[in-house]
Amino acid sequence: MNQLAIIEEVKGWVYEAGEKIKASFDEQLEIDTKSGRTDLVTDMDKATQDFLIEKIMAFDPSAKILGEENGQDHLQDVSGRVFIIDPIDGTMNFVLEQENFCIMLALYEDGVSQLGFVYNVMKDEFLYGGKETGVFCNGKPVTPPVNKSLSEGLVGMNQVMFQRNDWHTQEIGKIAMGVRMTGCAGYELIDLAIGRRVAYISRLAPWDYAPGGVLIEALGLTMSTIDGRALGLEEREIFLAGTQKAYDECLEIANS
Repeated sequence: MNQLAIIEEVKGWVYEAGEKIKASFDEQLEIDTKSGRTDLVTDMDKATQDFLIEKIMAFDPSAKILGEENGQDHLQDVSGRVFIIDPIDGTMNFVLEQENFCIMLALYEDGVSQLGFVYNVMKDEFLYGGKETGVFCNGKPVTPPVNKSLSEGLVGMNQVMFQRNDWHTQEIGKIAMGVRMTGCAGYELIDLAIGRRVAYISRLAPWDYAPGGVLIEALGLTMSTIDGRALGLEEREIFLAGTQKAYDECLEIANS
């Protein structure tokens, strides 16, 4: 099956998952914590991942899954076809705001990124595609963003990193036009792809950055760890992405 056909298949799953999530607003959520009181997980996170896995396995029984929930957050190897899932990125926003959260999914083959899908459910803004197909937003091609410098745009940041001035993030923020903290990697990576951000810095797991990462790299933006190493799909890392100009500036300041 070619990539355009896969895109249409996966889009259907994601839209259906989004409708299930919106329908859950009328129900009582079951909310638990993982690493701490602000690291939330709900029954809808788990149910959405299970739903997407069911669709993936029916589509390709040989596929491997790397997902945030239900003990599927590690793979011994990434050979073959791997689907990377973040069922609800921005769970805190989902619980407290009922907006500013995304469903995210990436397809890798033999460790190489192929396709990414990031769906802002409540805004109904869906970016998908890859290097071979191009990137689309709600069916319309996305034009690669202008290569702006750090001083010409907004930077998305992790709140704790900015408060602590980790990696000189406060200095980076002072040079930028402003700093935004949405609590949702998918939201930030959509904004980066569309040109509403020039850079994004946060501490992310593979399911946080892989789906949007496929999209931004296809659009000519750059991503890595904060010290310039390739991201490994293995553990949480300090993530840096941006236009080439803003990325280079952030990399220099962060490691000065």
